[in-house]
Amino acid sequence: MGKEIKGIKGFKFAARAAGIKKPGKLYLALIYSEVPARCAGVFTANKVVAAPVVVTAPRIKGGTCQAVLVNSGNANACTGEQGLKDALRCGELAARVLGVSEDVVAVSSTGVIGAPLPMERLEKHVPLLAGMLEAGGAKGVAEAIMTTDSFAKLSDSRGSDYSILGLAKGAGMIHPDMATMLGFALTDARVEEKFLGEALRRCVDRSFNSITVDGDTSTNDMVLLLANGMAGGPEICGGTAAAEDFEKRLGAVLLDLAKMIVRDGEGATKLVTIQIRGAASAVQARQAARSVATSSLVKTAFFGEDANWGRIIAAVGYSGADVDPDRVDIRFGDVPVARQGLGTGKELEEQATRVLQQAEFTVTVDLNLGDGEAAYYTSDLTYDYIKINADYRT
Repeated sequence: MGKEIKGIKGFKFAARAAGIKKPGKLYLALIYSEVPARCAGVFTANKVVAAPVVVTAPRIKGGTCQAVLVNSGNANACTGEQGLKDALRCGELAARVLGVSEDVVAVSSTGVIGAPLPMERLEKHVPLLAGMLEAGGAKGVAEAIMTTDSFAKLSDSRGSDYSILGLAKGAGMIHPDMATMLGFALTDARVEEKFLGEALRRCVDRSFNSITVDGDTSTNDMVLLLANGMAGGPEICGGTAAAEDFEKRLGAVLLDLAKMIVRDGEGATKLVTIQIRGAASAVQARQAARSVATSSLVKTAFFGEDANWGRIIAAVGYSGADVDPDRVDIRFGDVPVARQGLGTGKELEEQATRVLQQAEFTVTVDLNLGDGEAAYYTSDLTYDYIKINADYRT
């Protein structure tokens, strides 16, 4: 994985400050494909849906996208009929200057809920993005979509004759109910439309739907995948070896971005993989992993570097998965802290504490009931999370 593939064909990027919130910060971005791209999307599960999602979801369902306009600093959520008009107007501005149909322009927003978009600024700055488009500008887009993020998130992969580039933002309101952030994946491969959507959904389930920071799901979240075919290779169709390789590469890019989001979780100091093994089924393994990963008691124990395995077995117990407490084994890293539901003693717990002092580690829970496995990715819950969100709007 690298930070950016400059050779991804047919995609250009632009970013501007636009003065939406703090002076000087990039707040407005444009992703443009030189030709119409096949597309797929996954959107927020929140029943309170922001205007840009209302506009973009049906456009993506149409199967073609050529441009993505994104702003940070303002979510354009809970803004009523005017918010919907503003989202449509932003798409119209981008479409006009790019010379494309509004139907192939996706709009996306992130930031404070309940405030109207500063349309006077957007009317001025959106048209200026077209003249700034450049092939090597993806990092600027990744910076422009940040809110409380501390670093820009990009990942890439190169196949035999195509490239995949992913960009994402997210640090708070992160929870495994897709989507939980903004993510944009771009490829110059030619990909069969049906397989494109199926691959995205499967990869999202294993990445963005397998992370948690704080248990909140935003009103604006979306992940879009655009494939413009400009690498010139043969079409990638479902059920082939080429499709398997493409999905593997896409999954690796999205998981890399997902882990960056958890690592950058608001106030977080640790990235923790929760690995469930031996569950009665994969579905039950996922239930158990999610329960442990989202437990506030477990997450605060990680912050306190307390090898409190009792909180973990309790979270597994109320997850809804089948559990026999007398068969549960728990490890922190390679250190066993519980065997057959019983603690392994003070000496091993002290060793486990040293594992928790690391910035990244894995907690493995083996239920010893079957072959089901699943992994979730979580962060610790810290004092700084409260500080960041207590004054988010100021």
